[in-house]
Amino acid sequence: MGAAIVTGYRQAIAESIDITCVMAGDGQMDPADLETLVGAVARGDCDYAKANRLSRNEAIHVIPPARYLGIRALSLLTKISSGYWKIGDSQSGYTAVNLATLQELDLDSLYPRYGFPNDMLVHLNVANRRVLDFPSRPIYGIGEESGIRMSRVIPTISWLLLSGFWWRIKEKYLVRDFHPLVILYALGVLSLVAGLVLGAIETGFRLAGDQIFSPAIVLVVLVAVGLQLTLLAMWLDMRHASKKPSAAVPSRATAKEQPTVSRL
Repeated sequence: MGAAIVTGYRQAIAESIDITCVMAGDGQMDPADLETLVGAVARGDCDYAKANRLSRNEAIHVIPPARYLGIRALSLLTKISSGYWKIGDSQSGYTAVNLATLQELDLDSLYPRYGFPNDMLVHLNVANRRVLDFPSRPIYGIGEESGIRMSRVIPTISWLLLSGFWWRIKEKYLVRDFHPLVILYALGVLSLVAGLVLGAIETGFRLAGDQIFSPAIVLVVLVAVGLQLTLLAMWLDMRHASKKPSAAVPSRATAKEQPTVSRL
């Protein structure tokens, strides 16, 4: 999935296509929504527009229950990993992106399989690109067959998002610029891990009938401090994300010239 899209993106860059759209050929993406996605990018409202099936009321009734819950879970994790806290339906690959954004991204580093949309959002955030969600009609039950199993996909993408989160924090708040939330995240996670590990060790000793002398208050303090520091870092990350990113490089298209659009 991801590798095929990247191949299309490379061709779009080579041909200087102003707006590149991704629409799957399985019939699950409503062609009527394409104009909305393209229009948002063409007007300069955003650099990357994506469909959001979960914003429609019928989504919970149309999308199979297991898949709906899986999409919800991955969307929550993607919010944390990518830093786009207001973006939902992370698994939607129905998108439109401008040429300047494709030229900015390191396409070689994007995940080549099913987790591509999630990884794409992480890289877009590091590049300070503007991303917007648009409601899209969910389409299921049309005879499509999916080989995707959420029981396998969720653990794989969760690990991808965890590594993507730390990569984003490092690149955006340490390498390209500095923000104290890096220190807060590091101290928060260390405190949480230390508290949980010590708690597990003490529990193991007590179950074995041995007594150790680590006051329970130390464990409580470590976990409490870890949670507070982590939540504070998340709040600062959300505050930083709420600031309007720098505008994208203007498109070559003028008011009298329609942008060139390619559909993958």
